[in-house]
Amino acid sequence: MDNQKSSGEEESSRERGLLHTWKGYSCSVTPEKVLLSRPVLQAALGNRHGVLLVEGGQVYSFGELSWKQTQAPSSVVTSEPVLEAGLSGQRVVAVAAGGFHSGALTEDGGVHMWGDNAHGQCGLSGLTTVPNPTPVGVVDQLDPASALPSACASPQVVVTVVELACGEQHTMALSARHEVWAWGSGPQLGYPVGTVPAWRPQRVDRLAGRHVLQVACGAFHSMALVRCPVPTPEPRRPPPDKCGQCNQLLYTMTDKEDHVIISDSHHCPLGVEVGVGLGEVAGEVRRSSEGSPGGKGGSPGQQKVKSSPSEPLLSTHSHPRPLSSSFTAPGSSPAPAASPSQDQAAPSSLDSAEEACKELEEPEASEHTNNSVDQDPSTLQEDGSRTQGGAVLGTGAKNSPYPDEQAVKDYLKRLSDHTLSEQTAKSPQLAQHSQVRSTDAIADVFTPDPDDETTTSIVTAMPAGGPVGSALNSLVASCALVVGERVASTCEALSLRKVMNYYYPVSSSSSSSSPASGPRAPPEGGREGPVGLARLEESLQGKKSSSLGDIREEEAEGLSRRLSLPGLLSQVSPRLLRRCSRSRVKAAPLTPPVVTEGDSLLPSLQTEVWSWGRGQEGQLGYGDFQTRSQPLCIKSLSSKEVVRIAAGAHHSLALTAQSQVFSWGSNSSGQLGHMESPSTIPRLAKLSEGIRVWDVAAGQQHTLLLADGDCFQPILYYSGQQVREGPGQTSKEGSGGYTQQPVLLPFCMNLGYVSSVFAGGQMCAAVADKNVMGFIASLHELAAAERRCYCKLTSVKIHVLQPLLKAENLCSSLGPISTGLLQTLIGRFHRVCQLTGQNSASLTSLLRRSRDIKGLVILENAQVFMDAYTEYATAVGNFLVIGGFQALAKPCQDLFGKGCEVVQRLVESADESAPLPDLLLSLLHLPIKHLQEYGRLLLKLATCYEVSSPDYQKLQDGCSKFESLVLHLKRKRKEADYTLHFWKSFPGKMTDSLRKASRRLVCESSNKALTLQNAGRFSVNWFILFNDALVHAQFSTHHVFPLTTLWVEPISEENTGLFGLKVITPEETFTLLASSSMEKAKWLRSIHQAVEQALSSVGSEVASLAAGGGPRADPPISRTASYKFYKDGRLKDATYEGRWVAGKPHGRGMVKWPDGRVYTGTFKNGLEDGFGEYIAPTKSPNKSDHYQGNWKEGKMHGFGTYRYATGEVYEGCFQDNMRHGHGMLRSGKLNSSSPSVFIGQWVNDRKCGYGVFDDITRGEKYMGTWQDDQRQGHGVIVTQFGLYHEGAFSNNKMMGTGVLLSEDDTTFEGEFSEDWTLSGKGILTMPNGDYIEGSFSGVWGTGLKISGSYYKPNLYDSDKDKSRTLKLGGLAVSSSEKWLAVFEECWRRLGSDTVGQGETSRAWDNIAIALTTNRQRHRDSPELLSRSHHKTLESLEIIPQHEGPVTMEKYDTIRHYLIKACDTPLHPLGRLLEMLVAVYRMTYVGVGANRETPSLNAKSYLSQVLSQGVFLFPDLPEEGGLIPETADAQQERDSISSDAQLDAPRRVVSSSALLLPVLLPRLYPPLFTLYALDKEKEEDVYWECVLRLNKQPDLALLAFLGVQQKFWPVSVTVQGEKQQVVISTKDACFATAVETLQQISTTFTPSDKLQVIQLTFEEITQEVLALLKEDFLWSMDDLFPVFLYVVLRARIRNLGSEVNLIEDLMDPCVQHGEHGIMFTTLKASYYQIQHEKIT
Repeated sequence: MDNQKSSGEEESSRERGLLHTWKGYSCSVTPEKVLLSRPVLQAALGNRHGVLLVEGGQVYSFGELSWKQTQAPSSVVTSEPVLEAGLSGQRVVAVAAGGFHSGALTEDGGVHMWGDNAHGQCGLSGLTTVPNPTPVGVVDQLDPASALPSACASPQVVVTVVELACGEQHTMALSARHEVWAWGSGPQLGYPVGTVPAWRPQRVDRLAGRHVLQVACGAFHSMALVRCPVPTPEPRRPPPDKCGQCNQLLYTMTDKEDHVIISDSHHCPLGVEVGVGLGEVAGEVRRSSEGSPGGKGGSPGQQKVKSSPSEPLLSTHSHPRPLSSSFTAPGSSPAPAASPSQDQAAPSSLDSAEEACKELEEPEASEHTNNSVDQDPSTLQEDGSRTQGGAVLGTGAKNSPYPDEQAVKDYLKRLSDHTLSEQTAKSPQLAQHSQVRSTDAIADVFTPDPDDETTTSIVTAMPAGGPVGSALNSLVASCALVVGERVASTCEALSLRKVMNYYYPVSSSSSSSSPASGPRAPPEGGREGPVGLARLEESLQGKKSSSLGDIREEEAEGLSRRLSLPGLLSQVSPRLLRRCSRSRVKAAPLTPPVVTEGDSLLPSLQTEVWSWGRGQEGQLGYGDFQTRSQPLCIKSLSSKEVVRIAAGAHHSLALTAQSQVFSWGSNSSGQLGHMESPSTIPRLAKLSEGIRVWDVAAGQQHTLLLADGDCFQPILYYSGQQVREGPGQTSKEGSGGYTQQPVLLPFCMNLGYVSSVFAGGQMCAAVADKNVMGFIASLHELAAAERRCYCKLTSVKIHVLQPLLKAENLCSSLGPISTGLLQTLIGRFHRVCQLTGQNSASLTSLLRRSRDIKGLVILENAQVFMDAYTEYATAVGNFLVIGGFQALAKPCQDLFGKGCEVVQRLVESADESAPLPDLLLSLLHLPIKHLQEYGRLLLKLATCYEVSSPDYQKLQDGCSKFESLVLHLKRKRKEADYTLHFWKSFPGKMTDSLRKASRRLVCESSNKALTLQNAGRFSVNWFILFNDALVHAQFSTHHVFPLTTLWVEPISEENTGLFGLKVITPEETFTLLASSSMEKAKWLRSIHQAVEQALSSVGSEVASLAAGGGPRADPPISRTASYKFYKDGRLKDATYEGRWVAGKPHGRGMVKWPDGRVYTGTFKNGLEDGFGEYIAPTKSPNKSDHYQGNWKEGKMHGFGTYRYATGEVYEGCFQDNMRHGHGMLRSGKLNSSSPSVFIGQWVNDRKCGYGVFDDITRGEKYMGTWQDDQRQGHGVIVTQFGLYHEGAFSNNKMMGTGVLLSEDDTTFEGEFSEDWTLSGKGILTMPNGDYIEGSFSGVWGTGLKISGSYYKPNLYDSDKDKSRTLKLGGLAVSSSEKWLAVFEECWRRLGSDTVGQGETSRAWDNIAIALTTNRQRHRDSPELLSRSHHKTLESLEIIPQHEGPVTMEKYDTIRHYLIKACDTPLHPLGRLLEMLVAVYRMTYVGVGANRETPSLNAKSYLSQVLSQGVFLFPDLPEEGGLIPETADAQQERDSISSDAQLDAPRRVVSSSALLLPVLLPRLYPPLFTLYALDKEKEEDVYWECVLRLNKQPDLALLAFLGVQQKFWPVSVTVQGEKQQVVISTKDACFATAVETLQQISTTFTPSDKLQVIQLTFEEITQEVLALLKEDFLWSMDDLFPVFLYVVLRARIRNLGSEVNLIEDLMDPCVQHGEHGIMFTTLKASYYQIQHEKIT
């Protein structure tokens, strides 16, 4: 449009927005064209004036402007529009006109009012007239944060208004938040107002929380169009099973042989008042309503009434007590609620059933009593709103625990919004109809047509019950169906009829309460006045307002609940019970689905019309003439899809999406468009068939309609008073006749394309456009086509689909599969129908407003439409393929007669001989035919634009999308037809198993075009290619190969001369021979395309087709698919889902076996390979084995964790599904704190080689060799009692030579025969050195038999004593032979089968693979790795340069790499180190005290790990080798002094320097503990000396240790202050050196500890230098006493362990350097302290 404007805006504006006005409808009427310089966008007409809004936001007024006479008397009456200067500078977007006032709405949501203000309608206080537009503040007084009225002055929130409407004495505004605001006078405001006008705009609270779409004002009434609230699915709560007081079951069920007895005759023994009965609920509601804002009495309309016609019954359980006077006596029971409309319109804030309870208890609290309309007391008596004298009569006490039956009847009648007076006559038909309806499993689910009164069953005449109602209905109806007459008598015997009457005052039993009979019947003949008419209209209104959908929903809900017959013992056959509770076939309901995201841009069709104000003419639509001061819903319009409302002076209009007009109110001049009586309820205006109205306007006594006719140029209809104005007479005097029904205005075709109509007073107006460049015509054509289509689809739904679903023989004719498909089809039909209706409403609103393509929903939301149509076309195709249309013919003929004229009329078929299935198919193909219109009309619109414009491109894109979709759906239709034809010729037996709704035929080889290679001479091979499978049929058998797992390759014709195709499936491979190369190419292409299509999802396929892309030539060889194996073998009956390559699982996938086994992980060539997880159920319930780890060629291979169902856990290496290699097995119950553990080597699922077994139950730990799960060879046992044994084992027992050491150092060396059993020669040594040599027998600790000699060594026999010293470890496994499996595993990970041999390049490849796979695995679960680990992994991906001689720089790089590699378990070296730490801790932590030399194992680890480092970096020198220096480094070293060459150790390669920093911190706790235990006695002596000597002050200790006096500190610094050293000074001398030495306990590695010692010496030296103030060189004689003092004052607890650890693990290359000397000094200090004598 912008391009059109730019081309000639001046000329274009003369063609757009032309306003024509006229009065009346006679042939002589000629519209006057209002001449303005700009196009008119909107007009609003009052009683005698009008307001116009033109392009640019300017406002003009014309007519009688009496409020302007104070300014200029000449402008009081003007036929020429006058510019409203008061609005200059404001951009107005909408105008409104009331009786004698006007309003304008600005772009920012502000309101301006002017005109008559006598009743406050202009919203300005103190003025009777407002001459010029004046702003009116619409302000929200609520606190925006809390949405509660704030007590203090809160900032006022200005309300943004989006729509205005004006009446005679009031004004309405609709806010951007969809709330309604009103000001002025009268009940039409919607909130209580006194005699003083409401000057200030106030919110209409009754509509708060609702989504209001439009407001309209009549003279003295108001209307609102409200969007129905979206139903939020709440979880259905089952009815209570137990009594709330005594906690006993409410319902009991006794199962007999041939029947079940269900009883609910529970009486509470506590005798509490009616717990969940009617009285208490009513009381609760009364109390809650009094305490809530919504429940205040006093004001009309605030009396809460029933909000829905489908309220559940209250619970039938009650406690016995005398009947409360809350229930009315039979003689004075109240009639049904006085007005159904009132019942239906209560707000949803309070529960509707409770509200009805309140009415039951206080029948006088009806809205009638508060209305301003005077009523005759007799009328009130008739209505039953009041009882005699205004009191409620009570009955005497009676034995029944239930309320009086008559009271319950009347209460239930008040619950239902059906008035049963008219149904009495129909009761026989209704009863018969209900019997049929209740047996129909499908039709119950679908909402019947609200207009179809014959469908109202006996169930709908009752209140839609809760649990009891629905189940009871179904039960009784099913009884009647199953056992016929017999049940009728049974019902009589069981008083079922009485119970039915008790709960439901139905048809026959309702005669007593109908208006025509009973004590409250009116006098003979009745009154025919307004009240009598209202009574009649109420009954009609009741029928119109019945929400059958709600009743059906309640009924379906009731079926799923427990079936119970209230108040009696019912005997029902179990078969019948099962039948009643059987779940129905799920139907696709013809009710609006939940709004999807795409629909949010479309206008809602699910709307309600609310009205309020004066109703003397019936203009409120409730069937009476009463005034309502609060909004109520007109229920009869709730299902009509109203999209627009209009209000005349005393009548109202509602326009529906089906282009129908409902009208009600005053019909004095025929303005309603029909002459039917009464006119107080909405009725359809009488219009010729094919006239589709899309805009309405209402004036004083006339209605103006804008409609589509035969062509798409709009036409005008008028109904109402004829106006003849002569030259000298007023319009009132010149009023002529009036219309009986809307008449066509003959001049309408001359106006052009009318886009909107307006009416007010006696005037009519229309805004029209001329057809500029065909654009306007195309837009109108698009909208008209959409409206026409929606009307057609709605007719199909109402006249064909709904009756079909109610057909009695539908299920039996179609069968369950076809029935389900039909329901899907109808559900999708409804979706398309709904979208079409929403789009038509959107297009209509576009024509009224901007007439610009930017608002076209089919362009902005094309995908929503395309998806809906694709799904619908698929459903039609599926139903066609399954033969549904043929099967549907019979129910159609039974329903519509043999000729099926209804179907023919809707299809508009010229061929009367066409078969019915074809007609039905054509009927359901109508939406798809309409799809073609989108493409055609969008293209037509595009031609109105310049080719280079973006609008043209947008329209062209939309057009091509819809055209592509049309072609795609045509192809799908052909496929469905082709498939249907094929099934007709296919052998019947196989058809049943192969015929699927979604399956389409691609091609088949019935012409022998394709045969099986090497087939038998007489064999028949028929190949059928479907869109999902290739079928190989033979005689009576067939085999199905799914296409997703089918690969086909062409075989070369060069050598064989055969036209072959190789077909690969997961379990078979065969060759097909084609008859010619053309056939071969055809089949190859067809199979490829079918496979590609089967692999791609439907949605993406449609999207690609819409975008113009076709399928690829060849499907991918690698794909994701699911397959169930059927042949014998490992995977028989298993289902695989995952990646495939050429017929075999390859990549990630999951296999499920029927017995419950599941494997999830990677595959390679059809076998489990890589990392995977395996679960295997066991015989124990809810327990299964669980393996997670590596696989190879279908077997567990590599590292993994196996959790057994017994509670055992194995973590280690596997080979061929067996534990093999290094692993750890934890056994014992999972809940035990420390299960027994074995860690070591496994061979073929058995313990074999070196291993450690910690047996918690026996309190023993065995460390040694194993064979076949038994201890065999050398080993060590440590017990929790401190026993240590090393020696030989055989057959799991101590046998042979061994050494036994007890906790008190008693030692036995000799022969053993059993565990702890001495047998043979040996030597028993006591702790004091005495020993016995001889033969021993007996169990250690229980008494020994000894035959031998006792020796007590001589005090001076030092040589013999030395020879007796026991050396442990000789009979244990040496360090180099331990944990070989751990190192072998690491070598295997590096790709070396033999330890120390292999290719370095292969090792690096394996490292790269390990790092990559580990990173991928941890990428899926990032919580397993910390951020630092991620960084470490990234740095490990860079391999250090390792070729050529290793320099210092390279050495540093290699050292850093090895440290990082050892630090992450994802690197093979890191994994090795982790395992070493685990076995070390396992060996030395836990049971007992180990007597082994602790450092040997650590040294062994280091040398073996270093050998692997040397393997990775071959140029790295061996242990102790020197690294050659570069020439630059050599010169630098020569230039510096020899004293500074302390860096020399770094030039020697050692495992300590490389690996101890990584290994030692992890081993330190157990290692240091072992040292401490080993040197325990020495440490005790040392510590005792330290404690004694530290009691002395500093100077005394220095003198005692022999420190020369010149080294004694004179003054010391304490906390920054210098202090003199005196005799009593303690812990002050050499304090910094003491603190430095104490840090030795916080370091781990020997090098770090040596560094601490060096720093200590430096601190001592600095302090002495400061004291002597001269250069000084230490001699050992001077240094040693000072250092000894520092060691004593440092008080290091386990100094001996520290010394031994440094000595054992220290780098050999530093032993003879400066560090070595310093360490020797520390060691000497330790021994000196032990032997220090204190004199």
